[in-house]
Amino acid sequence: MERITRSRITLILIAFCVALGFFSFKLYDMQVGQTGGNVDNTKIFVTETRVKAARGNILDRNGNVLVTNRASYDLVLNHYIICSAPDTNQRLLELVQLCREMDIQYNDHFPVTMEQPFEYTLSDYNSTWQSYFQAYLPKKSGGLDSDITAPLLIRKLRASYNIPESWSDEDARAVIGIRYELDLRQGIIETLPLYIFLEDASTQELYALLELNTPGLITESSTVRAYNTKYAAHILGYVGAMTKDQWENIYKPLPGYPLDALVGQSGLEEAFEEYLHGVDGIRVDERTADGTLVNSYYKVVDGVEQRPINGQNVELSIDLNVQTTAEEQMKALFTELRQSGENLAEGEKKPDGSDAEGGAVVVMDVKTGQLLACASYPTYDLSTFREDYNNLLEQDFAPLYNRALQATYPPGSTYKMAMVIAGIDSQVITRTQTIVDQGTYRKYEASGFTADCLVWSTSHATHGSINAMEALRDSCNYFFYTVGDKLDINVIDRVAKGLGLGEKTGIELAEKPGIRANPENKLALYKGNTDLGNWYAADQIMASIGQSINSFTPIQLCAYTSALANRGVRYQATFLSRVLDADYSSVIYTNEPVEASRLVISDEAYAAYTEGMRLVITEGAVRKYFQDFPIAVAAKTGTAQTDAGDAYSDNGAFVCYAPYEDPEIAVVVYGEKAGHGSTMAQIAKAVLDAYFSDVLSEGAASGENTVC
Repeated sequence: MERITRSRITLILIAFCVALGFFSFKLYDMQVGQTGGNVDNTKIFVTETRVKAARGNILDRNGNVLVTNRASYDLVLNHYIICSAPDTNQRLLELVQLCREMDIQYNDHFPVTMEQPFEYTLSDYNSTWQSYFQAYLPKKSGGLDSDITAPLLIRKLRASYNIPESWSDEDARAVIGIRYELDLRQGIIETLPLYIFLEDASTQELYALLELNTPGLITESSTVRAYNTKYAAHILGYVGAMTKDQWENIYKPLPGYPLDALVGQSGLEEAFEEYLHGVDGIRVDERTADGTLVNSYYKVVDGVEQRPINGQNVELSIDLNVQTTAEEQMKALFTELRQSGENLAEGEKKPDGSDAEGGAVVVMDVKTGQLLACASYPTYDLSTFREDYNNLLEQDFAPLYNRALQATYPPGSTYKMAMVIAGIDSQVITRTQTIVDQGTYRKYEASGFTADCLVWSTSHATHGSINAMEALRDSCNYFFYTVGDKLDINVIDRVAKGLGLGEKTGIELAEKPGIRANPENKLALYKGNTDLGNWYAADQIMASIGQSINSFTPIQLCAYTSALANRGVRYQATFLSRVLDADYSSVIYTNEPVEASRLVISDEAYAAYTEGMRLVITEGAVRKYFQDFPIAVAAKTGTAQTDAGDAYSDNGAFVCYAPYEDPEIAVVVYGEKAGHGSTMAQIAKAVLDAYFSDVLSEGAASGENTVC
């Protein structure tokens, strides 16, 4: 009996030990084996977060930062945490309702309208987002067909997400939109980073939304574009989200461009996108169910950490001081011109230029083609562009219009240097040969065409016997009528083209090509209609003074003036000086001058037009602006009729280069209905003051110490 009892006790002990061992093994497997060694009984969620790279800065040639980034904060939703929390729908609805109250626009890519009647908006999204939606449908409610209607889809998803029937359709749609974003990242498109609910949240928005304590709603540091200058708006441009077409046609095959990437949308932001755009990093975060971060590290792909790579810095050729001067001077002069037509006595004639509208200033380094300034008036403030956009569309004189590159104008008498070259180098005239101004050119009077010299039409005077240099000084139309009538139009056209007129400058931004007056272009302008498009002697005579169908952009006139300064050598126009790496430690690229064209100009023709342009400054209509200027300048004024008729002021143009002996820069000023080219000279003088400020300061300082 005692032996039997002892055996039973032994068996019980053995069974107990086996059971204890079994449960110990299961416990170990659950706590260690199945958790990868994490034995704190806390569930860990692993997510990937995109760390945005900073866009490169844009600087002027002197290192002034024009466009940079400012620190900002995004609100991000962790899909694991919010979907594991109780009352997910209610928490999301509270978030949506607060956004509505505060008029906050958050990210929503669900392709259905926000309000009834529900309709698809798939056409608003690129092919990748469309494919995401197609991948989502089979995963919901046991699988949804791609041809399901939008209203039925909303009803199905209400049931799938257990959204209460008491909720309005708009509330249900809003929450479905967020659930859609979260579900895409939870088993459907796992390569998508965390859902950025709100970008660049203000301090007020951050405090208000975070006070809701929405599970999984966290802040992420980011950057947004900031403008350190109110100038150069037309050329700097702005960034924005990719459009559908941009994604499909440009950025889809390029590395470093997620679907919500911001890219340059206009101006130099767009032109230099390849340098400015950085590559985002990917950070892996491990969080507990309550959102506590327990570990964070950058993802490793092929042995390389996916840290963000900031964009490169672009140094422009623009000189901010010169650009500022150009814009401020235009604003002051055009305001003064318009005000001159106010408060007139009854019957008093409006002053010339009182109906002035817009204008442009372009300044170029003649030895490189680099632009030092490119200004259009009126202008706007890039820092408030989005808020002001609708108002800008309605403002007078089209402030969004980049006149420097997009507007084409008749050059007027600024064209006459090309005529001097064509005339002398074709042996039609010599440098010293004179022509007697008879006031009205009457060769074709029998055919109904005559053309007056300006001085004759205003005062019945003439310039008398005049040579090429004097004709440029006095802008004698009769002289150029005569020369133009003797020349072959193909010769005139070859010279104008060789100097860059009617040719694109090669600038990095969109530009109009302009048009040269010749038989082919006139016929094309009238779409082959020979009745209207025939070329007549009158066309050639008017073309010789920069009228007819001659029409060029201010930047083309500047390239032309630079070519004149360089004796026929024209360089490709550019805004780019250098590209520097993200921390400015090294130069990535230096932009070298590119010769665009070369026109052979004889010594005689060169002497004729340069001396004539110099006489414009020393003896001509703009002498009063330059008589005390210590640096020699060569220039030409131009006054061109507009299509608006005689009731309106003429356009005014002024072109110049300096120094006369060894040219460095060319300046072009053009004013719509500004009256006379000589009026524009004061803007050019101020620009030259700004450019030569160091030289002029040194001269003034040395003069102070000189005993007279």
